[in-house]
Amino acid sequence: MSRKRILIIGAAGRDFHNFNTVYRGNKEFEVVAFTATQIPEIDDRRYPAVLAGDLYPDGIDIEPMERMEELIRDLKVDECVFSYSDIHYIDLMQVGNRVLSAGADFKLLAPGRGHVKSVKPLVSILAVRTGCGKSQTTRRVVQILKSELGVRKVVSIRHPMPYGDLAKQAVQRFASIQDLKKHQCTIEEMEEYEPHIAAGNVIYAGVDYEAILRQAEQEADVVLWDGGNNDPSFYASDLTITVADPLRAGHELLYWAGETNLTMADVVIINKCDSADPGQIETVRANIADRNPGAVVIPADSPVSVDDESLVRGKRVIVVEDGPTLTHGEMDIGAGYVASRRLGAAEIVDPKPYAVGSIKAAFDKYPRLEKIVPALGYYGEQLADLTRTIEAADCDTVVIGTPIDLRRVINISKPATRVRYDLKEHDPKALPKALAAILGK
Repeated sequence: MSRKRILIIGAAGRDFHNFNTVYRGNKEFEVVAFTATQIPEIDDRRYPAVLAGDLYPDGIDIEPMERMEELIRDLKVDECVFSYSDIHYIDLMQVGNRVLSAGADFKLLAPGRGHVKSVKPLVSILAVRTGCGKSQTTRRVVQILKSELGVRKVVSIRHPMPYGDLAKQAVQRFASIQDLKKHQCTIEEMEEYEPHIAAGNVIYAGVDYEAILRQAEQEADVVLWDGGNNDPSFYASDLTITVADPLRAGHELLYWAGETNLTMADVVIINKCDSADPGQIETVRANIADRNPGAVVIPADSPVSVDDESLVRGKRVIVVEDGPTLTHGEMDIGAGYVASRRLGAAEIVDPKPYAVGSIKAAFDKYPRLEKIVPALGYYGEQLADLTRTIEAADCDTVVIGTPIDLRRVINISKPATRVRYDLKEHDPKALPKALAAILGK
């Protein structure tokens, strides 16, 4: 019997995990290629043989998604497995139509097909969209577990962002700022890892998530899955927490895999209530009740603080925000913009006239972005473009709304101040109660 020929459609994350857990070592299937999208410069490389296993001694090609129909034809693909997240259902089915029209079957794997089981209690933190507040929720959960519930060691595992050498990145452990430099992390990686390190916690990431879990279990009393985009967890979870965003009310029912995360959640946190209007919050509540009436619903605020408010009050500021939240997360503003408005900045300067290179290209691709700079920094050229854009701007202050301090990775000659944001539940007992239940407390 011939092996079914599979093309995995991905973005350097869920695609590799689906391969590792469902297809690697399975003689019924032959994965003939991956495609890659969403992230720049992650295509035109290979999934290495050391990770692909004995059935793939030469590894597996990773091709641009633009070549998908050509690959289906030339590689005689039987089935395409869609394996990335935060995509509108219309766009998802347009990909499906391309696959079907090219003559292959189109498939989504149930999240449970790729679940790895842990020997330790495991909490997964997911979201309905990119930029809902997973990371601040993860930090709050760690705080509760350690400070209120007496858990000695909590270890987080972050959704993959393998933008470099995949074999070297199979299992990565981050416990210090020096580890970020050692692994040559991009801004996007630093934004996710650094807050954990700053809080004195260990965080893992990489490519092989069963190997990552087994290593993390050696030092953890509780394991946290810190999800990426709105992708489901890679692990079988004792408690699933999904974060919703009323500033994008209704999106929880319109994007893969956010609605799935909402439906599978034990707890749904409605974040950013302090920035949303009552109608938006009620829309999210109604959608939760319709899709998952048994979920515990916890409203929460996302309070922002500014290191030096004097650099914002009455000043002309340029605001730099988290890139993915603005781009494929489709947010128009972020924490830096919110803080600048609340503190009475004299003007939020339009950065578009000063944008160069990849930053200018981002404004062209996402025309709804107006008064904020997306912090793109996957590679050195993007960092240079970000620096040149900021330096050219006619402003008094740079407001840094990214999860890391940009001044550590680029040179900013202008006065600058950083914005931070946390999670503050309306009922401070609700989340500890849910966490205590899985620990038998």
